[in-house]
Amino acid sequence: MSHNTFGHLFRVTTWGESHGPAIGCVVDGCPPLISLTEVDLQPWLDRRKPGGSRFVTQRKESDTARILSGVFDDGAGPVTTGTPIAIQIENEDARSKDYGEIARAYRPGHADVTYQTKYGVRDHRGGGRSSARETASRVAAGAVARKVLGDEVVIRAGVVQLGPHRIAADAVDFDAVYDNPLFAASVEAVPAWEAYLDEVRKAGSSIGAVVALEVSGVPAGWGAPLYGKLDAELAAALMSINAVKGVEIGAGFGAAELSGEDNADEMRLGPDGQIEYLSNHAGGILGGISTGQTITARVAFKPTSSILAPRRTVTRDRTETDLRTKGRHDPCVALRGVPVVEAMAACVLADAMLRHRAQVG
Repeated sequence: MSHNTFGHLFRVTTWGESHGPAIGCVVDGCPPLISLTEVDLQPWLDRRKPGGSRFVTQRKESDTARILSGVFDDGAGPVTTGTPIAIQIENEDARSKDYGEIARAYRPGHADVTYQTKYGVRDHRGGGRSSARETASRVAAGAVARKVLGDEVVIRAGVVQLGPHRIAADAVDFDAVYDNPLFAASVEAVPAWEAYLDEVRKAGSSIGAVVALEVSGVPAGWGAPLYGKLDAELAAALMSINAVKGVEIGAGFGAAELSGEDNADEMRLGPDGQIEYLSNHAGGILGGISTGQTITARVAFKPTSSILAPRRTVTRDRTETDLRTKGRHDPCVALRGVPVVEAMAACVLADAMLRHRAQVG
């Protein structure tokens, strides 16, 4: 299987399967002399790990990260050496017996049939490589990327729509996201959303959601025209996350309803002579290059395909059957997708920063 690596100068390779002994990543291209320990990684992994509330899978994983290489303590504290950083996360609570039935039957909505068709073999235990368990490795890599970016770049995401329930754009509060079990970008939305998701969960069903992303502190100039566009690479990274079926930058699909007059982000000069934009329909990126404004995106997650209701499918020997997916699953996969969205944005931006530095100094 190829294509386990993304990025250009800041490159991330993830490895491991959902029910294997461990998962992890190798981060290549991290500059030297950046302070880095497991303590820098763990808070981000703790936000993504399962079992945190009744609204996510009850698989119990500590997601404890261990740095195996690329860091050295010369007496002043551990710093990166510029060599590949290998990070390992052990799998502690895999229950492969839950997946015995799907060894022969393909789960609707999953990658079972496509993996089997392409490779002639698939790991049915939790989906193997196609499992969202792999995203823990991305979050670890994203923590390294945040260290490269520094504190000036602030990356925040949160759930702004759960099924049909939306948070108004002017009510979005990213400060609320990690203070509630739904990762909702609004404290006011939580009680109604909890009641709604409880109904979905108790019915053995699932629901989709939309995650909004906001990045501040990115200076003008990151990204490249045509085939290295910052928004294209950001969209590709976000689309690579499990269960993501749509990404829009800035006004996104809403721009189709705007006139040219409304959509154009007009400019004026500020008191210091710097360019100031009067709106941000472009989402902080023009011509594939950052404008210095806040970068905004929205990510649509489909409902978790593993549900208790029997679904029609076929088996490996081409027999029609009905399948009810057992095991421990998220009623809304987008909730724990929030830190993954942040991590992928961090990796793309760290790569863009290093490429910009390499090209223009």
